[in-house]
Amino acid sequence: MESIAHIFRQYPELAIFLTLALGYWIGKFQIGKFSLGSVTGVLLAGVLVGQMNIAISSNVKSVFFLLFLFAVGYGVGPQFFRGLKSDGVPQVIFSVLQCLVSLGAAYAAARYMGYDVGQAAGLLAGSQTISAVLGVATDSINQLHMSPDDKLALINRMPVAYAVTYLFGTAGSAWILASLGPKILRVDLVKACKEYESKLGGTEPEPGVMSVSRQFDARAYRINGGGLSGKSVGELEMSTQENRVFIERIRHEGQIVEADLKTIVQSGDIVAVLARNELHVERGHKIGPEVDDKELLDFPAETLDVVVTNKALAGKTIKELAESEIGRVHARGVFLKRVLRGDQEIPFAPGTVIDRGDVLQLVGVHRSVERAAAEIGYADRETNATDMIFVGLGIVVGGLVGALTVHVRGIPLSLSTSGGALISGLIFGWLRSVKHTFGRIPAPALWVLNNVGLTMFIAVVGISAGPSFVAGLKQAGLSLFFAGVVVTTVPLVAGLLMGKYIFKFHPGINLGACAGARTTTAALGMIEDVAKSKVPALGYTVTYAVGNTLLTIWGLAIVLLMSKSQ
Repeated sequence: MESIAHIFRQYPELAIFLTLALGYWIGKFQIGKFSLGSVTGVLLAGVLVGQMNIAISSNVKSVFFLLFLFAVGYGVGPQFFRGLKSDGVPQVIFSVLQCLVSLGAAYAAARYMGYDVGQAAGLLAGSQTISAVLGVATDSINQLHMSPDDKLALINRMPVAYAVTYLFGTAGSAWILASLGPKILRVDLVKACKEYESKLGGTEPEPGVMSVSRQFDARAYRINGGGLSGKSVGELEMSTQENRVFIERIRHEGQIVEADLKTIVQSGDIVAVLARNELHVERGHKIGPEVDDKELLDFPAETLDVVVTNKALAGKTIKELAESEIGRVHARGVFLKRVLRGDQEIPFAPGTVIDRGDVLQLVGVHRSVERAAAEIGYADRETNATDMIFVGLGIVVGGLVGALTVHVRGIPLSLSTSGGALISGLIFGWLRSVKHTFGRIPAPALWVLNNVGLTMFIAVVGISAGPSFVAGLKQAGLSLFFAGVVVTTVPLVAGLLMGKYIFKFHPGINLGACAGARTTTAALGMIEDVAKSKVPALGYTVTYAVGNTLLTIWGLAIVLLMSKSQ
């Protein structure tokens, strides 16, 4: 064993990758419905590998942590700035208040229990499941006026508190919001969400169940008069204004013609009609007998994600968009399959309001989808290329701004390079959502920056803290766990009550907003399962963006508060 340990001490980079492999494997194990997750798994694996006393340069974790924070900001930037608009301000204020309660609860518990700066930061990080606090707090501790050994001792205590409090921070949050939340709000969540959906003009299927009525198809019918002959395609399509129905092609006297709004339909023509399946079943026979004309129906279709950037569309409902010139002319032959906001699918209904930065998944005839995409925003096509000029410059600019120090009453204040990278990511992510000619980071690459960036950082933290981890766990493990339960629970209950009595949120949106402000996606999934609806996602995206930013910055705040009081 000593010879193996010697190899890892000589090549510490191998120890990091061993930690990642073990950590992701450990993270797959489940306790009930909850898995430990990759971050906690990597931390525990790092502690185990760290028993070999492996020295790793702190620069390694700094590099990956900056990549992670920039990616976090880039991902939530559009939602963060969108939330600053008038319609998102209540959710922004709510998120700020809940985050302040989170900080206050962690600070109060740490002071009451007599914890030091490192334990307080770890308590905040674990109970609020915001791993980035560890990195920001590390940078902040390194700026304190104390000996290097004292700083190292504080930094090594953080992962202990984080590991002890993280499990309830994750599982407990989901249980509190999904199970206790409706009881605290005294509401039938399923009924409330269905009523809200009906106000939007639609209903949601059960999670995981696909509604056949949402699928689209092209079928061929022969015109046998019935009042249809002699009318233009535009007139026929407008006669079904309550439903989107399109005549794409016509076989006239044996020849196939591409139809436009002015094309006249004659008796005996065979028309290719694009519509929802249920409309074909219910009304297809009114057009004429269905015909098996494979050649007529052989035209290219496309499914495409389009990011909304057109200012004229912001604030419009789906119904208003469909009835606008873009919907009637430019998006002719196109159907809306789903709407994503901040990577979360939101309720699909005529009353759903569209915002800039939303992703509309369009389906329809290829040429029509391409035409609609040009009017709505930009087509989010798959690509492997990442704009590394954008990423590198963003981190440098943010880091330089964060490195600036301002003295207030003799106290040095600084965002640190990590805080600067986060703010830079927010701004650069927003710029990307406004101007799409630069700054593309494909989803797989963003996943690597987010997940590998964070777990690489956590791996080094775990390996470095390994020798002192066990002793610290024995010293304060039980008290830390119960402190974590309190600090996890108090902000969530306070958020539910604020959402109900102060902000008057709909119960489903209230629960989603609490999950978003706490950045707990696992809780959102459970809430949606309990609600049998995606309505909670409407409260999640803006609050998640604000919560992710503030809770990360709280790593600096908790260090300043605790160091000032000790």
